Amino acid sequence: MTVRREAFLEHVRERGEYETVQEAQRASRVVLALLGAHLVGQVRAQLAARLPEEFALILLNPLQSAEPLSPERFVRATAAWIEGATEQTATWDVSAVLSTVADTAGEDLMGQLLLQLPAGYDLYFGRPQRT
Repeated sequence: MTVRREAFLEHVRERGEYETVQEAQRASRVVLALLGAHLVGQVRAQLAARLPEEFALILLNPLQSAEPLSPERFVRATAAWIEGATEQTATWDVSAVLSTVADTAGEDLMGQLLLQLPAGYDLYFGRPQRT
């Protein structure tokens, strides 16, 4: 089931403690564009199907990445794309968006999604894995 755009952005806004929905939207666009470069095949298609159309299109037409970014480099890349961001604020942005994505995706899809990402992303999704 697809989540409504307003509901998705409101969750991101609350989790990121943003003043405005526009800030939540900006963070969502950047994080999903970077995430899309890391996901392939059915996992990316299934996640896109659950996101609001605007964000599904961003996920399916991602920023290009030569290699999978470690969580730390993902945060740095996010900071580079958001005007005025620091690594600290970008960590907040990534967590706000990815934890909302995790809620939208559901447990089964999240398990498959995490298998496509380098180790360490589980914490940003709010889904710590047992080691």
